[in-house]
Amino acid sequence: MRHTLRRSCSACAKSKHSCDLGTPRCSRCVKRKVQCLYANEPLTAPQKKTIILPLGTRFSSVDPFESYPQTRLPRGHVQRLIHSFLHKIAFQYYPLDLSPTSNPFLVSWWPQALGDPALFHVSLQTACLDEELLAQRGFQASTVLMADSVALLRRKVEDSALAVQDGTMNSVITLAAIEFGKGNTRVSEMHVAGVKRLVDLRGGISFVRRTSPLTARMVSWVSLLVMGHPQFDTQDDAGIGDGIPPIPEWRLDLPILEDQLGNLNIDHPVKNVLTRLRCVFERAQSAPFPNTRLHDLTCFAVHRLLLTAAGAHVSSPATECIRYGIVLYMFIIQGPTYFSHAALMNKLVTNLRQHLEQQQFEFAAHQDVNVWLAAVGLVASANNTAHYEWFAERARAASASLQLRSWTDTLSCIKRVLWLERVHSEGIFRPHWDMFFISSHNDVTTTDISQPTTPRSLVAIRSLPRGSPPGKKQSGVVTSSMDVIGFG
Repeated sequence: MRHTLRRSCSACAKSKHSCDLGTPRCSRCVKRKVQCLYANEPLTAPQKKTIILPLGTRFSSVDPFESYPQTRLPRGHVQRLIHSFLHKIAFQYYPLDLSPTSNPFLVSWWPQALGDPALFHVSLQTACLDEELLAQRGFQASTVLMADSVALLRRKVEDSALAVQDGTMNSVITLAAIEFGKGNTRVSEMHVAGVKRLVDLRGGISFVRRTSPLTARMVSWVSLLVMGHPQFDTQDDAGIGDGIPPIPEWRLDLPILEDQLGNLNIDHPVKNVLTRLRCVFERAQSAPFPNTRLHDLTCFAVHRLLLTAAGAHVSSPATECIRYGIVLYMFIIQGPTYFSHAALMNKLVTNLRQHLEQQQFEFAAHQDVNVWLAAVGLVASANNTAHYEWFAERARAASASLQLRSWTDTLSCIKRVLWLERVHSEGIFRPHWDMFFISSHNDVTTTDISQPTTPRSLVAIRSLPRGSPPGKKQSGVVTSSMDVIGFG
């Protein structure tokens, strides 16, 4: 047999892939769970470390004793960050799936990170920032991880084959979220521009979605929140095109609407979204869809509405009010995903108020719409006192006009416009209306209301589920670990 000086393992050489020369097995063989044999002992094999955790520690489907890429941090520190990522960060960063057996950050992201030094460093960085913010002793370790993350990513992007990998795009979009949370908007926008080019090289966001749903969701959603407007197109109602796809329920035939909203005078693109959402929500009453499906629906509907808002056509105030009302409602019922959407929410609330203020615009023939818009505005502006008080006045006026006496009356109006029945739906909206009915003692909430019911105190006393609008923070000022890492 001919003698060879090859240093890569046999599996990588046969597949014509680069080998990281890891021992006893390279990361590619670890990931693929195949035998790793070297014809010659690697001369420059990078040293890897092994996670050694106390007996009884379990990572569900993830092997805690798997090898991981080398870092400049001490072994014990890395182990602690890995534990934090797998037990805490994975579920906060992707709260749509709380099952350890199906959470994509455990079953998809982490196995990739074990074989991708750049993604591994970025993943550790999210856990490190959370740890350092809680400790309030500076950001030394996360600064080291950030420098190494950027250096490792540069090497990957320079290689056309490595640049379009899921791990590369996941790393770049996560860095965009981190920089945005720190207030470094220019750097964050540069990362978004870079990941968009990578998506184009992969054939578009719809192609990425077919091969890696998690990557496609993160890229499209984080890009929207960072830039403040859509960065990707949507497919049409039939699911044709290269953009973000609709959920299957969206593509079903629409029934003929027989209620009063059928003659609502708004532009077709917005009316089409409203009509289809109402049909999807109605079907969800008998067959509720999971959180991931709701996120996909929200992503599609929000992109569709904001894309048509950016067109040259000047729409009527009624159209714009419904447009921003729907977008805000979708944000509210979904809650923050990947990281806070507070900045974009505040911008959308401002737009809604501006269009409602035009000639004191109201839906004279559709009083239920006035109640629904006031309800959406109250929840969406809960952390902006000026906007909240303005929407509170509209809510009182709408209640008086329709002689609403209780939350039950109010909910009936809201449901006639757009409403998705979920476990916590009423808990999000009801506290803002109960304050209007306290004086008459009709349908009083069981929430403790011993303190004054000002907009701020109302926010403090209401008991909302995960996904309630996050607190307001000044631009560039880190106020919590959720802000800097991007968690909602």
